[in-house]
Amino acid sequence: MAYSLDLLQGKVKIDDCTPLLEPKYKKNYDALKELLGSDEGKEKELKIDVESDLCDGCGICVTICPVNARYCPPSLSGKAPEYPPEKHQLFQVKAGKCELLNLKYCRRIEAEGRERECRVCETYCPREAIKIDYV
Repeated sequence: MAYSLDLLQGKVKIDDCTPLLEPKYKKNYDALKELLGSDEGKEKELKIDVESDLCDGCGICVTICPVNARYCPPSLSGKAPEYPPEKHQLFQVKAGKCELLNLKYCRRIEAEGRERECRVCETYCPREAIKIDYV
């Protein structure tokens, strides 16, 4: 999983994975080359967009986010975090819309030598207002 995430972020190249160079994986190698195209090896930055026209302010992103749950105890029981937001809090609902507060603490960002393929907010948003990408 770490290699695939690094590949998407442009930190490594397909050729860095020696098993993919074996003839039996040629189909996979070619598919990855086609998928990544000219973006291979180019460093990319994490981007999380909240499309305000789709967001209805339900707050699921606030309560489902593992970082919010860890640092904002009320969200563990499905309640809104306290205000003002805790410094680690990623999401809050403000004026009826989800607002991304601090990408710095997102689980997808490398921290303490680990980064995770977390898509909880994007997956559970019922309006599909949250989009995660590397640009």
